[in-house]
Amino acid sequence: MTREHLADTLEEIALLLELKGENPFKIRAYRTGAETVLQFPGDIVSLARDGKLEGIKGLGEALQQKLHELASTGALAFHEKLKAEFPPGLFELFDIQGLGPKKIKALYESLAVDSVARLRELCESGAVATLPGFGEKTASKILEAISFREKNSGSFRLGDVAAPVEAMLEALREHPDCLRAEAAGSYRRSKETVHDVDLLVSTGKPEKIIDWFVAQPWTVRVIAHGPTKASINLSSGLQVDLRAVSNAEFACALVYFTGSKEHNVALRGRAADLGYTLNEYRLAVREGSDAPEAPLFEDEGHLYRFLGLDYIAPELRENSGEIEAAEEGDLPRLIELANLRGTFHNHTVASDGRNTLEEMAEAAIELGLQYLGIADHSKSSFQANGLDEKRLRSQISEIRALNLRFREEGTRFRILAGSEVDILKDGSLDFDDELLGELDYVVASVHNAMTLSESAMTERLIRAASHPKVTMLGHLTGRLLLEREPYAVDIPSVIEACAEHGTVIELNCNPWRLDLDWRWWKHAVSRGVKCAINPDAHRVDQLDYLSFGIRLARKGWLRREDVVNTLDLAGIEEWLGLFPIE
Repeated sequence: MTREHLADTLEEIALLLELKGENPFKIRAYRTGAETVLQFPGDIVSLARDGKLEGIKGLGEALQQKLHELASTGALAFHEKLKAEFPPGLFELFDIQGLGPKKIKALYESLAVDSVARLRELCESGAVATLPGFGEKTASKILEAISFREKNSGSFRLGDVAAPVEAMLEALREHPDCLRAEAAGSYRRSKETVHDVDLLVSTGKPEKIIDWFVAQPWTVRVIAHGPTKASINLSSGLQVDLRAVSNAEFACALVYFTGSKEHNVALRGRAADLGYTLNEYRLAVREGSDAPEAPLFEDEGHLYRFLGLDYIAPELRENSGEIEAAEEGDLPRLIELANLRGTFHNHTVASDGRNTLEEMAEAAIELGLQYLGIADHSKSSFQANGLDEKRLRSQISEIRALNLRFREEGTRFRILAGSEVDILKDGSLDFDDELLGELDYVVASVHNAMTLSESAMTERLIRAASHPKVTMLGHLTGRLLLEREPYAVDIPSVIEACAEHGTVIELNCNPWRLDLDWRWWKHAVSRGVKCAINPDAHRVDQLDYLSFGIRLARKGWLRREDVVNTLDLAGIEEWLGLFPIE
């Protein structure tokens, strides 16, 4: 049981009550309760379990009782009863982009839409377009959203699978019969989305470790179970394949199962040129070849060197120039998490964050960061409680006071006063130049009017990138992985504008975004554009998203010198033109 589970349950109750047409104040009470649970600084789960929630603002007596029941038993009868009033397929509709409770309620009550399949049928027949508040354009967009959902069916975000995968690896490594264990496949290559996960273990007792693996609590379905391989489903639906090999086979197997397919084809070609065959278990002398017997490979690096290549990091193995670079000794020294000294683009309770300014700063200090940029939303993002001019100036003053306190306490840390300023439809910014000049830095982002033509959106972003007060562009393409396609934009033209004006491009490492896409970073760096790895954290624990940013930065061939937040505090103050705090 986690605070997220508690909050999600309250939020789902609010949605169900909205579908039923219940009192708006009652609905709001559940939403407020969900926000309170997420924002509460203490161990809210333990307090709920022990029935000690009295006095917490936002949690009335009824919510306290429900949270106690949920935390202590793992279920909530009221929630289950509400769900039972609706057909199970109705809940699929909440996964369709652009459908909120009001529209779903109208579809359900007017057309008896109780599943995605039924919704598609009625959109195609024209029935949905006849409903008040819908129309042909809305019906067309719903069909596009359904197609997008189906296209991504069976895919999982990297950030959603990381925790269970790492937990399974840790458990495997602690098993007495395990010699080595690693993840492979697209997960190891840090693809932003994965279809399944491959795990590889070296052991002298394969059957024993395979039997143990399928019997663990994480298994909800056994797809296949053999002496050296097992396939299972987790509760999320994610398929995990475990292969057991000998220690002598491990290096070749890890290269093979890591992929990519194209990378492996190139490696097999090099092996053939040397007189060998390379498969998932070994490198062997090709029939008819007079090549000497191949050695046993201790690790992947040994195999790559035998093939005349420098070791290629898993993130680069996409056959996008890494083989040639490894042959020439020209691979980049990729950035590492330890290289980061701070970060930008984080939110507080002042807008739509869950923690206070001080709590965010303390969490950053605990992570060993030297600076933390706060960039709450600007006024046009009303849905995110964006700050107006008065509130932003108040926050700037609060940041200055907190920075003075850090200095007096001898803490070498600085909060940077910024704003995630909305790029308006015409490319202008949400605040005037005078206020922007009072900030330490500015993140400019698009949050609305995402259906502009490619030329209009490109012009919009170029105008923002060209603004002298804009430090960096945030989540440049606006994508939400598995939820929303990127908006139409000419990325090379925006990169060119950033290069011309010295504007940084963010690698937003929220696992739902991972934007700018890794495929564009080599081009951006070639044009002299710098990257900022930003977690877009709305809670203290989301500062950990930096690890995903590093994985995707490495996949984009980024080095330490390509990323501005590898500068230490003195370096970032100089880069931003700030005076040290005295």
